[in-house]
Amino acid sequence: MDWERQSGWMLFTRVWATGNDGQGVGGGVAARTSVGGVGFTDDMVITHWDPPRECTVKHLGTLVRGTGTFAVRPAPGGSTFVWSEDVIPPFGRLGRIAWPLVRPGFELMMRISFKRLTKELAR
Repeated sequence: MDWERQSGWMLFTRVWATGNDGQGVGGGVAARTSVGGVGFTDDMVITHWDPPRECTVKHLGTLVRGTGTFAVRPAPGGSTFVWSEDVIPPFGRLGRIAWPLVRPGFELMMRISFKRLTKELAR
């Protein structure tokens, strides 16, 4: 898994391997997301590893908690990349209330990032 390449297409985010070179169950990954110098680091540990098909990480931080899965599935003429997240909002009830306000910006950031990924994969 080339975690660092994600930095090239994910907006405002730098990603790198930490423990065990980001490989295998127990391997570590970190992602620093920031805008204008203000941001947070999302530390993760790999909990499921089935290359090249699937990888699941557990988010360990105080801002981002939950799990994320990256999967490549066979599809006619190629493959499909599926990224799913089961994230627990930070700040308890306040986070759940604020999510509808934050969600549009988050979704826009993800749409732009995935367009950038699509362009990179088309090369």
